Amino acid sequence: QVQLVESGGGLVQAGGSLSVSCAASGRTFSRYYAMGWFRQAPEKEREFVAAINWSGTSYYTDSVKGRFTISRDNAKNTVYLQMNSLKPEDTASYYCAANSAGVTTIKRGDYDYWGQGTQVTVAS
Repeated sequence: QVQLVESGGGLVQAGGSLSVSCAASGRTFSRYYAMGWFRQAPEKEREFVAAINWSGTSYYTDSVKGRFTISRDNAKNTVYLQMNSLKPEDTASYYCAANSAGVTTIKRGDYDYWGQGTQVTVAS
Protein backbone atom coordinates (compact mmCIF):
# COMPACT_ATOMS: atom_id res chain seq x y z
CA GLN A 1 0.00 0.00 0.00
CA VAL A 2 1.05 3.59 -0.62
CA GLN A 3 0.24 6.65 1.45
CA LEU A 4 0.46 10.21 0.15
CA VAL A 5 0.36 13.15 2.54
CA GLU A 6 0.16 16.71 1.28
CA SER A 7 1.26 19.75 3.25
CA GLY A 8 1.97 23.43 2.76
CA GLY A 9 -1.37 24.84 1.68
CA GLY A 10 -2.70 28.11 3.03
CA LEU A 11 -3.92 31.60 2.27
CA VAL A 12 -1.96 33.94 0.02
CA GLN A 13 -2.63 37.24 -1.73
CA ALA A 14 -2.98 37.35 -5.49
CA GLY A 15 0.44 37.62 -7.09
CA GLY A 16 2.06 35.78 -4.22
CA SER A 17 3.76 32.41 -4.00
CA LEU A 18 3.12 29.18 -2.17
CA SER A 19 4.69 25.74 -2.18
CA VAL A 20 2.93 22.47 -1.44
CA SER A 21 4.60 19.13 -0.78
CA CYS A 22 3.59 15.51 -0.96
CA ALA A 23 5.39 12.85 1.03
CA ALA A 24 4.98 9.27 -0.16
CA SER A 25 5.41 6.21 2.00
CA GLY A 26 4.53 2.56 2.00
CA ARG A 27 6.14 -0.76 1.31
CA THR A 28 5.25 -0.78 -2.37
CA PHE A 29 6.12 2.79 -3.25
CA SER A 30 8.85 3.09 -5.86
CA ARG A 31 10.95 6.01 -7.06
CA TYR A 32 9.84 5.01 -10.58
CA TYR A 33 6.24 6.00 -9.89
CA ALA A 34 5.06 9.04 -11.80
CA MET A 35 3.62 11.74 -9.57
CA GLY A 36 0.94 14.25 -10.33
CA TRP A 37 -0.86 17.22 -8.86
CA PHE A 38 -4.55 17.81 -9.39
CA ARG A 39 -6.87 20.45 -7.99
CA GLN A 40 -10.56 20.76 -7.31
CA ALA A 41 -12.45 23.96 -6.76
CA PRO A 42 -15.91 23.98 -5.15
CA GLU A 43 -18.57 22.56 -7.46
CA LYS A 44 -16.01 21.79 -10.16
CA GLU A 45 -14.40 18.59 -11.33
CA ARG A 46 -10.94 17.61 -10.24
CA GLU A 47 -8.50 18.79 -12.90
CA PHE A 48 -4.93 18.02 -13.85
CA VAL A 49 -2.28 20.57 -12.88
CA ALA A 50 1.15 19.00 -13.37
CA ALA A 51 2.96 15.67 -13.47
CA ILE A 52 6.53 14.45 -13.30
CA ASN A 53 8.21 11.14 -14.05
CA TRP A 54 11.04 9.52 -12.13
CA SER A 55 13.72 11.22 -14.20
CA GLY A 56 12.26 14.69 -13.77
CA THR A 57 10.43 15.21 -17.06
CA SER A 58 7.43 17.37 -16.29
CA TYR A 59 4.13 18.36 -17.86
CA TYR A 60 1.70 21.17 -17.07
CA THR A 61 -1.77 22.23 -17.89
CA ASP A 62 -1.75 25.39 -19.99
CA SER A 63 -3.21 27.63 -17.31
CA VAL A 64 -0.24 27.16 -14.98
CA LYS A 65 2.65 27.01 -17.44
CA GLY A 66 5.30 29.56 -16.56
CA ARG A 67 3.87 30.03 -13.06
CA PHE A 68 4.00 26.59 -11.41
CA THR A 69 6.94 24.21 -11.14
CA ILE A 70 6.73 20.56 -10.18
CA SER A 71 9.80 18.80 -8.83
CA ARG A 72 10.68 15.70 -6.87
CA ASP A 73 13.31 14.43 -4.49
CA ASN A 74 13.51 10.69 -5.00
CA ALA A 75 15.74 10.23 -1.95
CA LYS A 76 13.00 11.71 0.22
CA ASN A 77 10.04 10.25 -1.72
CA THR A 78 8.65 13.76 -1.92
CA VAL A 79 7.16 15.78 -4.75
CA TYR A 80 6.76 19.53 -4.67
CA LEU A 81 4.64 22.11 -6.45
CA GLN A 82 5.99 25.65 -6.39
CA MET A 83 3.26 28.10 -7.29
CA ASN A 84 4.14 31.67 -8.27
CA SER A 85 2.07 34.59 -9.52
CA LEU A 86 -0.99 33.03 -7.96
CA LYS A 87 -4.44 34.09 -9.10
CA PRO A 88 -7.82 33.84 -7.35
CA GLU A 89 -8.81 31.19 -9.89
CA ASP A 90 -6.02 28.97 -8.53
CA THR A 91 -8.04 28.60 -5.33
CA ALA A 92 -8.77 24.90 -4.82
CA SER A 93 -7.91 21.81 -2.86
CA TYR A 94 -4.69 20.42 -4.27
CA TYR A 95 -4.25 16.66 -4.44
CA CYS A 96 -1.14 14.59 -4.94
CA ALA A 97 -1.41 11.36 -6.92
CA ALA A 98 0.86 8.47 -7.87
CA ASN A 99 0.91 6.34 -11.02
CA SER A 100 2.52 2.96 -10.41
CA ALA A 101 3.18 2.39 -14.11
CA GLY A 102 5.48 5.40 -14.17
CA VAL A 103 3.37 7.16 -16.77
CA THR A 104 2.81 10.91 -16.62
CA THR A 105 -0.80 11.34 -17.61
CA ILE A 106 -3.46 13.99 -17.26
CA LYS A 107 -6.21 11.42 -16.63
CA ARG A 108 -7.42 11.05 -13.06
CA GLY A 109 -8.29 7.41 -13.59
CA ASP A 110 -4.71 6.52 -14.46
CA TYR A 111 -3.49 7.32 -10.96
CA ASP A 112 -3.53 4.52 -8.41
CA TYR A 113 -3.05 6.42 -5.18
CA TRP A 114 -4.27 9.77 -3.88
CA GLY A 115 -3.61 12.03 -0.95
CA GLN A 116 -6.25 13.74 1.14
CA GLY A 117 -5.60 17.17 -0.32
CA THR A 118 -4.43 20.53 0.97
CA GLN A 119 -6.35 23.78 0.60
CA VAL A 120 -4.88 26.71 -1.31
CA THR A 121 -6.78 29.97 -1.15
CA VAL A 122 -5.74 33.01 -3.18
CA ALA A 123 -7.29 36.27 -2.05
CA SER A 124 -7.90 39.05 -4.55
